[in-house]
Amino acid sequence: MAIRFLSAVAAILFCLTSSFAQAAPKTELQAGAVASPDQYGALVAEQILRQGGNAVDAAIATAFTLAVTYPEAGNIGGGGFMLIWFEGQPYFLDYRETAPAAAHRDMYLDADKQVIENLSLIGHKASGVPGTVKGLWLAHQKFGSLPWKTLLAPAIRYASNGFTVAANQYQYRADISTQLEGKTNFSDYFGTMKAGENFKQPELAQTLSRIAEQGPDDFYKGKTAQLLVAEMQRGGGLISMADLAAYQAGWRDALVTPWQGKSFISAPPPSSGGIAIGQLLGLKQRRQADFNGVAHNSSQYVHLIAELEKRVYADRAEYLGDPGFVKVPQEQLLSAAYLDQRAKEINPKAISATANVKPGLEGYHTTHFSILDKAGNAVSNTYTLNLDFGSGVVVQGAGFLLNNEMDDFSAKAGVPNAFGVVGKDANSIAPGKRMLSSMSPSLVVKDQQIELVVGTPGGSTIITSVFQVISNLYDFGMGLQQAVAAPRFHHQLLPKDQITMEPFSPLSAEVQQQLTERGYVLKTQDWNLGDVQAIQVQHQQVSAAADPRSRGVAKVIQY
Repeated sequence: MAIRFLSAVAAILFCLTSSFAQAAPKTELQAGAVASPDQYGALVAEQILRQGGNAVDAAIATAFTLAVTYPEAGNIGGGGFMLIWFEGQPYFLDYRETAPAAAHRDMYLDADKQVIENLSLIGHKASGVPGTVKGLWLAHQKFGSLPWKTLLAPAIRYASNGFTVAANQYQYRADISTQLEGKTNFSDYFGTMKAGENFKQPELAQTLSRIAEQGPDDFYKGKTAQLLVAEMQRGGGLISMADLAAYQAGWRDALVTPWQGKSFISAPPPSSGGIAIGQLLGLKQRRQADFNGVAHNSSQYVHLIAELEKRVYADRAEYLGDPGFVKVPQEQLLSAAYLDQRAKEINPKAISATANVKPGLEGYHTTHFSILDKAGNAVSNTYTLNLDFGSGVVVQGAGFLLNNEMDDFSAKAGVPNAFGVVGKDANSIAPGKRMLSSMSPSLVVKDQQIELVVGTPGGSTIITSVFQVISNLYDFGMGLQQAVAAPRFHHQLLPKDQITMEPFSPLSAEVQQQLTERGYVLKTQDWNLGDVQAIQVQHQQVSAAADPRSRGVAKVIQY
Protein backbone atom coordinates (compact mmCIF):
# COMPACT_ATOMS: atom_id res chain seq x y z
CA MET A 1 0.00 0.00 0.00
CA ALA A 2 1.35 3.39 -0.90
CA ILE A 3 2.28 5.69 1.96
CA ARG A 4 0.66 9.10 1.89
CA PHE A 5 2.65 11.77 3.70
CA LEU A 6 0.90 14.95 4.70
CA SER A 7 2.01 18.55 4.64
CA ALA A 8 -1.25 20.34 5.38
CA VAL A 9 -2.45 21.13 8.88
CA ALA A 10 -4.32 18.13 10.33
CA ALA A 11 -8.05 18.65 10.04
CA ILE A 12 -8.84 17.28 13.48
CA LEU A 13 -6.57 19.82 15.09
CA PHE A 14 -7.07 22.64 12.61
CA CYS A 15 -8.39 25.20 15.07
CA LEU A 16 -5.33 24.79 17.23
CA THR A 17 -2.60 24.42 14.64
CA SER A 18 -3.92 27.17 12.40
CA SER A 19 -2.82 29.63 15.06
CA PHE A 20 0.75 28.74 14.11
CA ALA A 21 0.09 30.07 10.62
CA GLN A 22 0.10 33.61 11.93
CA ALA A 23 3.36 35.52 11.74
CA ALA A 24 5.57 34.28 14.56
CA PRO A 25 6.85 36.92 16.93
CA LYS A 26 10.58 37.37 16.53
CA THR A 27 12.49 35.37 19.13
CA GLU A 28 15.80 36.86 20.19
CA LEU A 29 17.56 34.44 22.52
CA GLN A 30 20.88 35.02 24.16
CA ALA A 31 22.14 31.58 23.26
CA GLY A 32 21.57 28.29 21.49
CA ALA A 33 21.84 24.91 23.18
CA VAL A 34 22.39 21.22 22.63
CA ALA A 35 21.73 18.16 24.76
CA SER A 36 23.38 15.14 23.18
CA PRO A 37 23.95 11.55 24.30
CA ASP A 38 27.71 11.91 23.96
CA GLN A 39 30.44 14.55 23.95
CA TYR A 40 31.10 14.29 20.22
CA GLY A 41 27.51 14.99 19.22
CA ALA A 42 27.46 18.00 21.54
CA LEU A 43 30.74 19.35 20.19
CA VAL A 44 29.69 19.01 16.56
CA ALA A 45 26.35 20.72 17.19
CA GLU A 46 28.20 23.61 18.83
CA GLN A 47 30.63 23.86 15.91
CA ILE A 48 27.83 23.96 13.34
CA LEU A 49 25.89 26.62 15.26
CA ARG A 50 29.03 28.74 15.56
CA GLN A 51 29.58 28.42 11.79
CA GLY A 52 26.19 30.04 11.25
CA GLY A 53 24.17 26.88 10.79
CA ASN A 54 20.65 26.65 12.13
CA ALA A 55 19.17 24.02 14.46
CA VAL A 56 18.39 21.66 11.57
CA ASP A 57 21.94 21.92 10.20
CA ALA A 58 23.27 21.11 13.66
CA ALA A 59 20.84 18.18 13.99
CA ILE A 60 21.92 16.64 10.69
CA ALA A 61 25.61 16.93 11.57
CA THR A 62 24.96 15.52 15.04
CA ALA A 63 22.99 12.58 13.68
CA PHE A 64 25.77 11.58 11.27
CA THR A 65 28.40 12.04 14.00
CA LEU A 66 26.52 9.78 16.41
CA ALA A 67 26.42 7.13 13.68
CA VAL A 68 30.19 6.97 14.23
CA THR A 69 30.77 7.76 17.90
CA TYR A 70 27.58 6.27 19.36
CA PRO A 71 27.34 3.08 17.27
CA GLU A 72 25.00 1.28 19.65
CA ALA A 73 22.19 3.61 18.56
CA GLY A 74 23.39 6.43 16.31
CA ASN A 75 22.98 5.14 12.82
CA ILE A 76 22.63 5.28 9.09
CA GLY A 77 21.25 1.72 9.09
CA GLY A 78 18.14 2.53 11.12
CA GLY A 79 15.49 5.20 11.16
CA GLY A 80 13.55 7.61 13.32
CA PHE A 81 11.57 10.80 13.71
CA MET A 82 12.58 14.46 13.67
CA LEU A 83 10.30 17.11 15.17
CA ILE A 84 11.24 20.61 14.04
CA TRP A 85 10.12 24.04 15.19
CA PHE A 86 11.14 26.52 12.50
CA GLU A 87 10.14 30.15 12.27
CA GLY A 88 7.07 29.63 14.41
CA GLN A 89 5.80 26.43 12.73
CA PRO A 90 5.94 22.75 13.71
CA TYR A 91 7.13 20.14 11.19
CA PHE A 92 7.35 16.39 11.64
CA LEU A 93 9.66 14.21 9.55
CA ASP A 94 9.00 10.47 9.46
CA TYR A 95 12.02 8.42 8.43
CA ARG A 96 10.99 5.23 10.21
CA GLU A 97 12.11 1.91 8.71
CA THR A 98 9.70 -0.18 6.64
CA ALA A 99 9.18 -3.92 6.23
CA PRO A 100 10.79 -5.36 3.07
CA ALA A 101 8.51 -6.47 0.23
CA ALA A 102 9.24 -10.12 1.05
CA ALA A 103 8.12 -9.71 4.67
CA HIS A 104 4.86 -11.34 5.74
CA ARG A 105 2.61 -11.62 8.76
CA ASP A 106 3.89 -14.96 10.08
CA MET A 107 7.56 -14.66 9.14
CA TYR A 108 8.77 -15.12 12.70
CA LEU A 109 6.55 -18.10 13.54
CA ASP A 110 7.43 -21.80 13.36
CA ALA A 111 5.27 -24.57 11.91
CA ASP A 112 3.21 -24.61 15.11
CA LYS A 113 2.58 -20.85 14.85
CA GLN A 114 4.84 -20.13 17.81
CA VAL A 115 7.33 -17.23 17.82
CA ILE A 116 10.88 -18.32 16.99
CA GLU A 117 13.19 -16.92 19.68
CA ASN A 118 15.46 -14.03 18.60
CA LEU A 119 14.64 -14.30 14.88
CA SER A 120 13.24 -10.75 14.92
CA LEU A 121 16.17 -9.48 17.02
CA ILE A 122 19.41 -11.06 15.77
CA GLY A 123 20.66 -11.52 12.24
CA HIS A 124 19.72 -10.48 8.75
CA LYS A 125 15.97 -11.17 8.89
CA ALA A 126 15.57 -8.71 11.80
CA SER A 127 16.14 -5.58 9.72
CA GLY A 128 13.68 -3.19 8.18
CA VAL A 129 14.59 -0.94 5.24
CA PRO A 130 16.68 1.92 6.72
CA GLY A 131 15.38 5.49 6.57
CA THR A 132 17.97 7.69 8.28
CA VAL A 133 19.93 8.87 5.23
CA LYS A 134 16.79 9.75 3.25
CA GLY A 135 15.27 11.49 6.28
CA LEU A 136 18.29 13.65 7.01
CA TRP A 137 18.50 14.57 3.31
CA LEU A 138 14.88 15.72 3.29
CA ALA A 139 15.47 17.82 6.40
CA HIS A 140 18.44 19.46 4.67
CA GLN A 141 16.51 20.06 1.46
CA LYS A 142 13.77 21.90 3.32
CA PHE A 143 15.65 23.75 6.08
CA GLY A 144 19.41 23.36 5.60
CA SER A 145 21.52 26.50 5.28
CA LEU A 146 25.04 25.03 5.23
CA PRO A 147 26.28 22.69 2.46
CA TRP A 148 25.46 18.98 2.84
CA LYS A 149 29.16 18.09 2.63
CA THR A 150 29.94 20.46 5.50
CA LEU A 151 27.46 18.66 7.72
CA LEU A 152 28.95 15.22 7.05
CA ALA A 153 32.57 16.34 7.42
CA PRO A 154 32.79 15.85 11.23
CA ALA A 155 31.41 12.30 11.02
CA ILE A 156 33.83 11.41 8.24
CA ARG A 157 36.70 12.79 10.32
CA TYR A 158 35.74 10.73 13.41
CA ALA A 159 35.34 7.59 11.32
CA SER A 160 38.73 8.10 9.62
CA ASN A 161 40.79 9.35 12.55
CA GLY A 162 38.90 7.60 15.34
CA PHE A 163 37.25 8.60 18.59
CA THR A 164 37.86 7.62 22.20
CA VAL A 165 35.55 4.77 23.22
CA ALA A 166 33.43 5.44 26.31
CA ALA A 167 33.32 3.15 29.32
CA ASN A 168 29.71 2.19 28.64
CA GLN A 169 28.84 1.63 24.98
CA TYR A 170 25.61 -0.27 25.62
CA GLN A 171 22.32 0.24 27.44
CA TYR A 172 20.26 -2.92 27.24
CA ARG A 173 22.54 -5.84 26.39
CA ALA A 174 25.69 -5.94 28.50
CA ASP A 175 26.61 -9.36 27.06
CA ILE A 176 26.13 -8.21 23.48
CA SER A 177 29.25 -9.96 22.13
CA THR A 178 28.20 -13.27 23.67
CA GLN A 179 24.67 -12.98 22.30
CA LEU A 180 25.92 -12.30 18.78
CA GLU A 181 28.90 -14.66 18.69
CA GLY A 182 28.69 -17.01 15.71
CA LYS A 183 25.42 -15.46 14.56
CA THR A 184 26.60 -12.23 12.92
CA ASN A 185 29.82 -10.51 11.84
CA PHE A 186 29.59 -8.02 14.74
CA SER A 187 32.89 -9.05 16.37
CA ASP A 188 34.77 -8.62 13.07
CA TYR A 189 34.04 -4.90 13.26
CA PHE A 190 33.51 -4.11 16.94
CA GLY A 191 35.40 -6.86 18.75
CA THR A 192 38.45 -4.62 19.22
CA MET A 193 36.52 -1.66 20.60
CA LYS A 194 37.84 -1.01 24.13
CA ALA A 195 37.04 1.72 26.61
CA GLY A 196 39.57 4.56 26.64
CA GLU A 197 41.17 3.57 23.33
CA ASN A 198 40.94 5.17 19.90
CA PHE A 199 38.61 3.37 17.52
CA LYS A 200 38.65 3.88 13.73
CA GLN A 201 36.04 2.79 11.16
CA PRO A 202 37.62 3.12 7.70
CA GLU A 203 34.83 1.40 5.76
CA LEU A 204 32.25 3.64 7.40
CA ALA A 205 34.39 6.67 6.52
CA GLN A 206 34.26 5.65 2.85
CA THR A 207 30.49 5.15 3.01
CA LEU A 208 29.94 8.55 4.59
CA SER A 209 32.22 10.13 1.99
CA ARG A 210 30.09 8.65 -0.79
CA ILE A 211 26.92 9.93 0.88
CA ALA A 212 28.54 13.37 1.23
CA GLU A 213 29.24 13.42 -2.50
CA GLN A 214 26.14 11.70 -3.88
CA GLY A 215 23.46 12.26 -1.24
CA PRO A 216 20.91 9.50 -0.64
CA ASP A 217 21.31 8.09 -4.17
CA ASP A 218 24.42 6.25 -3.03
CA PHE A 219 22.65 4.65 -0.08
CA TYR A 220 19.43 3.70 -1.89
CA LYS A 221 20.60 3.06 -5.45
CA GLY A 222 24.41 3.18 -5.61
CA LYS A 223 27.42 1.33 -4.25
CA THR A 224 26.28 1.38 -0.63
CA ALA A 225 22.92 -0.07 -1.67
CA GLN A 226 24.72 -2.86 -3.55
CA LEU A 227 26.88 -3.65 -0.51
CA LEU A 228 23.82 -3.71 1.75
CA VAL A 229 21.92 -6.10 -0.52
CA ALA A 230 24.98 -8.33 -0.89
CA GLU A 231 25.09 -8.55 2.91
CA MET A 232 21.40 -9.48 2.97
CA GLN A 233 22.03 -12.25 0.45
CA ARG A 234 24.93 -13.66 2.48
CA GLY A 235 22.74 -14.00 5.56
CA GLY A 236 19.35 -14.82 4.09
CA GLY A 237 17.95 -11.35 4.73
CA LEU A 238 15.01 -9.83 2.88
CA ILE A 239 16.03 -6.29 1.85
CA SER A 240 16.42 -5.96 -1.92
CA MET A 241 17.57 -3.24 -4.30
CA ALA A 242 13.89 -2.67 -5.14
CA ASP A 243 13.12 -2.14 -1.43
CA LEU A 244 15.84 0.46 -1.12
CA ALA A 245 14.86 2.28 -4.29
CA ALA A 246 11.21 2.37 -3.20
CA TYR A 247 11.85 3.65 0.32
CA GLN A 248 10.15 6.95 1.20
CA ALA A 249 10.67 9.32 4.09
CA GLY A 250 8.29 12.24 4.32
CA TRP A 251 6.52 14.98 6.18
CA ARG A 252 3.52 14.32 8.40
CA ASP A 253 1.43 16.67 10.49
CA ALA A 254 2.89 17.03 13.95
CA LEU A 255 0.47 15.99 16.68
CA VAL A 256 -0.53 19.11 18.58
CA THR A 257 -2.46 18.88 21.86
CA PRO A 258 -3.66 21.85 23.95
CA TRP A 259 -2.46 21.56 27.54
CA GLN A 260 -2.39 24.07 30.41
CA GLY A 261 -2.61 27.03 28.06
CA LYS A 262 0.28 25.69 25.99
CA SER A 263 0.72 23.41 23.00
CA PHE A 264 2.22 19.97 23.54
CA ILE A 265 3.69 18.97 20.17
CA SER A 266 4.88 15.43 19.54
CA ALA A 267 5.03 12.46 17.19
CA PRO A 268 1.95 11.22 15.31
CA PRO A 269 1.51 7.60 14.14
CA PRO A 270 3.37 5.45 13.28
CA SER A 271 4.66 6.53 16.67
CA SER A 272 2.43 5.83 19.63
CA GLY A 273 4.28 8.42 21.68
CA GLY A 274 2.43 11.63 20.90
CA ILE A 275 -1.03 10.12 21.40
CA ALA A 276 0.03 8.26 24.55
CA ILE A 277 1.69 11.25 26.22
CA GLY A 278 -1.19 13.48 25.16
CA GLN A 279 -3.59 11.04 26.81
CA LEU A 280 -1.47 10.90 29.99
CA LEU A 281 -1.34 14.69 30.26
CA GLY A 282 -5.08 14.95 29.65
CA LEU A 283 -6.00 12.21 32.12
CA LYS A 284 -3.79 13.63 34.84
CA GLN A 285 -5.32 17.07 34.34
CA ARG A 286 -8.82 15.57 34.68
CA ARG A 287 -7.90 13.72 37.89
CA GLN A 288 -5.95 16.61 39.39
CA ALA A 289 -8.02 16.53 42.59
CA ASP A 290 -6.59 13.08 43.32
CA PHE A 291 -3.05 14.47 43.00
CA ASN A 292 -3.53 17.53 45.22
CA GLY A 293 -1.20 17.24 48.21
CA VAL A 294 0.28 13.94 46.96
CA ALA A 295 4.08 13.93 47.26
CA HIS A 296 6.24 13.29 44.21
CA ASN A 297 7.06 9.56 43.80
CA SER A 298 5.13 8.62 46.94
CA SER A 299 3.29 5.30 46.84
CA GLN A 300 0.00 7.11 46.16
CA TYR A 301 1.57 9.11 43.34
CA VAL A 302 3.01 5.96 41.74
CA HIS A 303 -0.38 4.23 42.06
CA LEU A 304 -2.26 7.10 40.44
CA ILE A 305 0.18 7.33 37.53
CA ALA A 306 -0.01 3.54 37.05
CA GLU A 307 -3.81 3.81 36.84
CA LEU A 308 -3.44 6.35 34.02
CA GLU A 309 -0.83 4.26 32.23
CA LYS A 310 -2.94 1.08 32.27
CA ARG A 311 -5.56 2.73 30.08
CA VAL A 312 -3.06 4.34 27.73
CA TYR A 313 -1.17 1.11 27.03
CA ALA A 314 -4.42 -0.82 26.52
CA ASP A 315 -5.33 1.68 23.79
CA ARG A 316 -1.83 1.52 22.33
CA ALA A 317 -1.99 -2.25 21.86
CA GLU A 318 -5.43 -2.19 20.25
CA TYR A 319 -5.54 0.82 17.98
CA LEU A 320 -2.11 2.12 16.98
CA GLY A 321 -0.09 1.25 13.89
CA ASP A 322 1.06 2.63 10.54
CA PRO A 323 -1.66 5.02 9.31
CA GLY A 324 -0.82 4.02 5.75
CA PHE A 325 -2.24 0.56 6.51
CA VAL A 326 -4.74 0.93 9.36
CA LYS A 327 -7.18 3.63 10.35
CA VAL A 328 -5.79 5.11 13.55
CA PRO A 329 -8.59 6.74 15.63
CA GLN A 330 -6.39 9.65 16.63
CA GLU A 331 -9.20 12.16 16.94
CA GLN A 332 -11.26 9.92 19.20
CA LEU A 333 -8.36 8.89 21.43
CA LEU A 334 -7.51 12.53 22.18
CA SER A 335 -11.04 13.92 22.27
CA ALA A 336 -12.27 15.61 25.45
CA ALA A 337 -15.26 13.27 25.66
CA TYR A 338 -13.11 10.15 25.46
CA LEU A 339 -10.58 11.39 28.02
CA ASP A 340 -13.47 12.34 30.32
CA GLN A 341 -14.78 8.79 30.00
CA ARG A 342 -11.40 7.17 30.64
CA ALA A 343 -10.68 9.45 33.58
CA LYS A 344 -13.84 8.21 35.32
CA GLU A 345 -12.43 4.66 35.25
CA ILE A 346 -9.44 5.57 37.44
CA ASN A 347 -9.50 3.94 40.88
CA PRO A 348 -7.62 6.28 43.24
CA LYS A 349 -7.61 3.77 46.12
CA ALA A 350 -6.92 0.32 44.70
CA ILE A 351 -5.41 -1.39 41.65
CA SER A 352 -7.82 -1.75 38.76
CA ALA A 353 -8.00 -5.39 37.71
CA THR A 354 -5.87 -5.80 34.60
CA ALA A 355 -8.47 -8.05 32.95
CA ASN A 356 -11.02 -5.27 33.27
CA VAL A 357 -8.86 -2.61 31.61
CA LYS A 358 -9.94 -2.79 27.97
CA PRO A 359 -9.34 -0.55 24.97
CA GLY A 360 -11.79 2.28 25.51
CA LEU A 361 -13.25 2.99 22.07
CA GLU A 362 -16.26 1.16 20.79
CA GLY A 363 -16.23 -0.92 17.87
CA TYR A 364 15.69 -1.29 23.23
CA HIS A 365 18.42 0.96 21.77
CA THR A 366 17.41 4.31 20.61
CA THR A 367 19.04 7.69 21.09
CA HIS A 368 17.79 11.24 21.29
CA PHE A 369 19.24 14.71 21.00
CA SER A 370 17.73 18.18 21.35
CA ILE A 371 19.02 21.34 19.68
CA LEU A 372 18.02 25.02 19.86
CA ASP A 373 19.47 27.89 17.86
CA LYS A 374 19.50 31.51 18.95
CA ALA A 375 16.76 32.37 16.44
CA GLY A 376 14.41 30.14 18.47
CA ASN A 377 14.32 27.24 15.99
CA ALA A 378 14.50 23.81 17.57
CA VAL A 379 14.94 20.14 16.71
CA SER A 380 13.88 17.18 18.81
CA ASN A 381 15.25 14.06 17.11
CA THR A 382 14.92 10.43 18.12
CA TYR A 383 16.39 7.70 15.93
CA THR A 384 17.26 4.10 16.49
CA LEU A 385 18.65 0.70 15.65
CA ASN A 386 16.23 -0.70 18.28
CA LEU A 387 18.35 -2.70 20.75
CA ASP A 388 22.07 -2.00 21.29
CA PHE A 389 23.91 -2.33 17.98
CA GLY A 390 20.66 -3.37 16.28
CA SER A 391 20.63 -6.77 14.61
CA GLY A 392 24.38 -7.15 15.14
CA VAL A 393 24.85 -7.32 11.37
CA VAL A 394 27.44 -5.00 9.84
CA VAL A 395 27.27 -4.35 6.10
CA GLN A 396 30.54 -5.77 4.84
CA GLY A 397 32.48 -3.21 2.85
CA ALA A 398 30.32 -0.34 4.13
CA GLY A 399 31.01 -0.60 7.86
CA PHE A 400 27.59 0.28 9.32
CA LEU A 401 25.21 -1.66 11.52
CA LEU A 402 21.69 -2.63 10.52
CA ASN A 403 18.62 -2.28 12.72
CA ASN A 404 16.47 -4.98 14.30
CA GLU A 405 13.30 -2.90 14.08
CA MET A 406 11.21 -5.77 12.74
CA ASP A 407 10.82 -6.75 16.40
CA ASP A 408 8.65 -3.65 16.86
CA PHE A 409 5.92 -5.33 14.81
CA SER A 410 3.59 -7.79 16.51
CA ALA A 411 5.14 -11.10 15.48
CA LYS A 412 2.01 -12.71 16.91
CA ALA A 413 -1.02 -11.02 18.46
CA GLY A 414 -0.70 -10.87 22.25
CA VAL A 415 2.96 -11.99 22.35
CA PRO A 416 5.29 -9.36 23.88
CA ASN A 417 8.31 -7.98 22.03
CA ALA A 418 11.74 -7.27 23.52
CA PHE A 419 10.29 -4.45 25.62
CA GLY A 420 7.38 -6.51 26.89
CA VAL A 421 4.67 -4.65 24.96
CA VAL A 422 1.97 -6.52 23.11
CA GLY A 423 0.15 -5.60 19.96
CA LYS A 424 -2.64 -6.83 17.73
CA ASP A 425 -3.64 -6.67 14.07
CA ALA A 426 -3.03 -2.93 13.78
CA ASN A 427 0.70 -3.59 14.15
CA SER A 428 0.99 -6.89 12.27
CA ILE A 429 3.74 -7.32 9.66
CA ALA A 430 3.02 -6.33 6.06
CA PRO A 431 5.29 -5.40 3.12
CA GLY A 432 6.19 -1.72 3.08
CA LYS A 433 4.56 -1.10 6.46
CA ARG A 434 6.14 0.99 9.20
CA MET A 435 6.38 -0.73 12.55
CA LEU A 436 4.75 0.97 15.54
CA SER A 437 7.15 3.03 17.64
CA SER A 438 7.24 4.61 21.09
CA MET A 439 9.72 7.30 20.02
CA SER A 440 8.39 10.62 21.28
CA PRO A 441 10.46 13.65 20.23
CA SER A 442 8.46 16.45 21.83
CA LEU A 443 8.13 20.20 22.24
CA VAL A 444 6.17 22.47 24.55
CA VAL A 445 5.27 25.81 22.97
CA LYS A 446 3.51 28.85 24.42
CA ASP A 447 2.60 31.95 22.44
CA GLN A 448 4.54 30.49 19.49
CA GLN A 449 7.76 30.39 21.51
CA ILE A 450 9.66 27.25 22.48
CA GLU A 451 9.54 26.42 26.19
CA LEU A 452 10.82 22.83 26.13
CA VAL A 453 12.62 20.48 23.73
CA VAL A 454 12.69 16.93 25.10
CA GLY A 455 13.01 13.25 24.23
CA THR A 456 14.65 10.00 25.28
CA PRO A 457 15.44 6.43 24.23
CA GLY A 458 13.96 3.54 26.16
CA GLY A 459 11.54 1.49 24.04
CA SER A 460 8.08 1.42 25.57
CA THR A 461 9.37 3.39 28.57
CA ILE A 462 9.99 6.45 26.37
CA ILE A 463 6.36 7.49 26.78
CA THR A 464 6.34 7.38 30.57
CA SER A 465 9.81 8.94 30.89
CA VAL A 466 8.93 12.00 28.77
CA PHE A 467 5.61 12.34 30.59
CA GLN A 468 7.29 12.25 34.01
CA VAL A 469 9.89 14.86 33.06
CA ILE A 470 7.14 17.20 31.82
CA SER A 471 5.14 16.60 35.00
CA ASN A 472 8.23 17.23 37.14
CA LEU A 473 8.77 20.58 35.43
CA TYR A 474 5.23 21.91 35.22
CA ASP A 475 3.39 20.21 38.09
CA PHE A 476 6.16 20.14 40.70
CA GLY A 477 8.16 23.21 39.65
CA MET A 478 11.49 21.41 39.46
CA GLY A 479 14.48 22.91 37.69
CA LEU A 480 15.43 21.26 34.39
CA GLN A 481 18.36 19.21 35.68
CA GLN A 482 16.39 18.10 38.74
CA ALA A 483 13.41 17.13 36.59
CA VAL A 484 15.60 15.04 34.30
CA ALA A 485 17.55 13.38 37.13
CA ALA A 486 14.56 12.55 39.37
CA PRO A 487 13.79 8.83 39.88
CA ARG A 488 11.48 7.38 37.24
CA PHE A 489 9.18 4.37 37.22
CA HIS A 490 7.11 2.60 34.58
CA HIS A 491 3.89 0.64 34.16
CA GLN A 492 2.45 -0.60 30.85
CA LEU A 493 -0.59 -2.75 31.76
CA LEU A 494 1.33 -5.97 31.20
CA PRO A 495 3.02 -7.69 33.00
CA LYS A 496 0.06 -7.54 35.37
CA ASP A 497 0.41 -4.97 38.18
CA GLN A 498 4.17 -4.63 37.63
CA ILE A 499 5.93 -1.37 38.52
CA THR A 500 9.33 -1.23 36.86
CA MET A 501 12.16 0.67 38.57
CA GLU A 502 15.72 1.47 37.53
CA PRO A 503 19.18 0.88 39.01
CA PHE A 504 20.05 4.59 38.82
CA SER A 505 17.52 5.70 41.40
CA PRO A 506 14.90 3.23 42.62
CA LEU A 507 11.90 4.31 44.66
CA SER A 508 12.50 4.60 48.41
CA ALA A 509 12.32 1.46 50.55
CA GLU A 510 9.24 2.82 52.30
CA VAL A 511 7.43 3.50 49.06
CA GLN A 512 8.36 0.07 47.72
CA GLN A 513 6.94 -1.60 50.81
CA GLN A 514 3.72 0.39 50.57
CA LEU A 515 3.29 -0.47 46.89
CA THR A 516 3.89 -4.15 47.60
CA GLU A 517 1.24 -4.03 50.33
CA ARG A 518 -1.19 -2.55 47.79
CA GLY A 519 -0.64 -5.52 45.51
CA TYR A 520 1.94 -4.23 43.05
CA VAL A 521 4.82 -6.40 41.84
CA LEU A 522 8.08 -4.43 41.84
CA LYS A 523 10.92 -5.12 39.44
CA THR A 524 14.23 -3.32 39.13
CA GLN A 525 15.47 -3.95 35.61
CA ASP A 526 19.15 -3.95 34.72
CA TRP A 527 18.98 -0.85 32.51
CA ASN A 528 17.91 2.66 33.40
CA LEU A 529 14.68 4.28 32.34
CA GLY A 530 15.79 6.47 29.48
CA ASP A 531 18.54 8.94 28.66
CA VAL A 532 16.65 12.22 28.50
CA GLN A 533 18.17 15.15 26.61
CA ALA A 534 16.29 18.39 27.22
CA ILE A 535 16.44 22.15 26.60
CA GLN A 536 14.27 24.72 28.36
CA VAL A 537 13.62 28.39 27.64
CA GLN A 538 12.25 30.56 30.45
CA HIS A 539 11.96 34.32 30.06
CA GLN A 540 14.40 34.18 27.12
CA GLN A 541 16.96 32.36 29.28
CA VAL A 542 18.20 29.03 27.94
CA SER A 543 19.15 25.97 30.00
CA ALA A 544 20.07 22.45 28.89
CA ALA A 545 20.26 19.12 30.70
CA ALA A 546 21.80 15.77 29.81
CA ASP A 547 20.56 12.78 31.77
CA PRO A 548 23.03 11.75 34.49
CA ARG A 549 22.04 8.14 33.82
CA SER A 550 24.46 8.03 30.90
CA ARG A 551 27.32 9.90 29.24
CA GLY A 552 25.41 12.75 27.61
CA VAL A 553 26.66 16.33 27.40
CA ALA A 554 24.50 19.46 27.50
CA LYS A 555 25.75 22.90 26.47
CA VAL A 556 24.34 26.39 26.39
CA ILE A 557 26.18 28.10 23.54
CA GLN A 558 26.78 31.84 23.43
CA TYR A 559 27.49 32.78 19.81
